[in-house]
Amino acid sequence: MPKLGMEPIRREALVKATITEIGRAGSLDVTVSQIAKRAGVSSALAHHYFGGKEQIFLAAMRHILTVYSAQVRGALLLAKTPRDRVEGIIRASFEAGNFRPEVISAWLNFYVQAQTSDAARRLLRIYQRRLHSNLLAGLRPLIADRADAAALGIAAMIDGHYIRHALKDAQPDGQGASDMVIAYLDFVLERTT
Repeated sequence: MPKLGMEPIRREALVKATITEIGRAGSLDVTVSQIAKRAGVSSALAHHYFGGKEQIFLAAMRHILTVYSAQVRGALLLAKTPRDRVEGIIRASFEAGNFRPEVISAWLNFYVQAQTSDAARRLLRIYQRRLHSNLLAGLRPLIADRADAAALGIAAMIDGHYIRHALKDAQPDGQGASDMVIAYLDFVLERTT
């Protein structure tokens, strides 16, 4: 007889195990069996909860995006100026919980999976649209008609740092990445004044 209330705990364990296994492998070349073993459950239970590897991976990305979204919302609550708002989004993007090797590997694989999976592509578009609109809300009061191009540039730099760090063997430097994107923000703002 199944224990009541265990499903959410097991689902969370499977999601976290998925992120860890993708980070270990550096790719989606992991099996449901490996994920289930790391989570301490059976493969059959993993399939029962999620249906397959793609669904488990999408659940892991939803988890990553939920954590990121909470950090962005926290940064926006603390923002006193439009510039604080943009900087808060940038810093949340490279916060230690978001910018660690296994999460970076998951992001890189997410970008790749979005090329062939409609569900992943939809999820990626949601992330991209939210990032863009949040950046625009801070940039419009600062640079009006150039806000859209600046938001696209900042988003590209954020994504670019994830891709670059996924392809090298060094520990991610969230502070360095934030500083570089903020330097780009400074450059964009200086060009307008």
